[in-house]
Amino acid sequence: MYEKDPVKIFVVEDDPAYTKFLKYLLGLDPDFDVEYFSSGRDFLSHLHKNPTIVTLDYSLPDMRGEDVLEQIRNFDPNISVIIVSGQDKIGTAVELLKSGAYDYITKDLETKEKLLGAIRNARNKSSLIKEIDFLKKEISGKYEFEKSIIGNSPAIKKVFQLLEKAVNTNISISITGETGTGKELIAKAIHYSSKRKNKPFIAVNITAIPKELIESELFGHEKGAFTGASGRRIGKFEEAEGGTIFLDEIGDMDLALQAKILRVLQEREVVRVGGNQVIKFDVRLITATHKDLAQEVKEGRFREDLYYRIIGMPIHLPPLRERGNDVILVARHLLDQFSHDNEMPKFNLSAEAQKILMAYPFPGNIRELKSVVELAAVMSEGNIIEAHHLTFGNARKSDFLLNEEMTMQDYMYRIIRHYLNRYDNNVLEVAKKLEIGKSSLYRYLKEMENAGI
Repeated sequence: MYEKDPVKIFVVEDDPAYTKFLKYLLGLDPDFDVEYFSSGRDFLSHLHKNPTIVTLDYSLPDMRGEDVLEQIRNFDPNISVIIVSGQDKIGTAVELLKSGAYDYITKDLETKEKLLGAIRNARNKSSLIKEIDFLKKEISGKYEFEKSIIGNSPAIKKVFQLLEKAVNTNISISITGETGTGKELIAKAIHYSSKRKNKPFIAVNITAIPKELIESELFGHEKGAFTGASGRRIGKFEEAEGGTIFLDEIGDMDLALQAKILRVLQEREVVRVGGNQVIKFDVRLITATHKDLAQEVKEGRFREDLYYRIIGMPIHLPPLRERGNDVILVARHLLDQFSHDNEMPKFNLSAEAQKILMAYPFPGNIRELKSVVELAAVMSEGNIIEAHHLTFGNARKSDFLLNEEMTMQDYMYRIIRHYLNRYDNNVLEVAKKLEIGKSSLYRYLKEMENAGI
């Protein structure tokens, strides 16, 4: 949580009587940390102390007020400079405000109220800027790859390698994976680790928007464009200017909209619904889908030209059941997060609970795992989650391995793959655990490689 510091104010004033007045006025607020300077050069020699607000006498003995203002702006444009002057000249005030002064106040009977009001407003502006910077850093840290994406399996390490390449370019990214594998999390991790991290990240779930509203949502609309359009609205592409637009479940987009999206991506411009103004944009595109888009193209449900426009760098997220011991690592992370969010003691998983989590295929992936462990935490009597606390919908624990119809050989290959992931491809350890000879295991691995498994 961002905590406010005392407001550091530098007063630059050469009139001793007026300085005395300001010392009294500003000393009434304990949140003000004030330093006083009688010349421009003396003040500038202390500028490295980073004041939040500067009240600047326009008529200093050694420097012009506009020259001091320029040097402050060059040092840090976020410092709020309040010009205090004995001259009530509109033209001078306008020029100084155009040059970056926060406010212009004349020395008169109302100076006290006007100055305190200007300082309060400047303090609020500074606090807002600091809070925004804090949130940006917090969000950026939150989505650092190895903090937000938990796991050390070979499958997820391949994803890490691709992510490192993705953040260094503006290439489009297409993320595939089953429902619940964390596609939006990956998109955010790419954005907040890239050069665009200080610009917007705009997520659009194609399936969540009614068909008749999707164009307005993406491209915006003008007032009166359709019934209910009571005012102008900018679209998601405009909203994402300079940043990233994430189109989730793009595989469910209908063909008519696909054609329009293709043109928008080719030309890098949109026209709002009901308008004729061409609006250029600069955004990075990240798409996601649980479908096989190449197959969708073959079957005529997805445009081939759009497919090649968005494919860019493909990143496939492996399902949780193919990530071996990551299941336990992710479960522990989710439990720690749940404990923190609900101000509860940390939870631990019993050995039997871990075995059951490892055996279950998690068709809903991380989203389902989150639901399972959070419910288990609520249902547990203490801080140890036992096997009987785990609930998997209507599935019976004994049926986990039999949820799909496969040949005996396929089951054998799946078991081998499971143990290889769990023991980080240590063939000797896997052969020992499965109680088979090392040469037999190598033979099975060769068969799996030839079969593309």
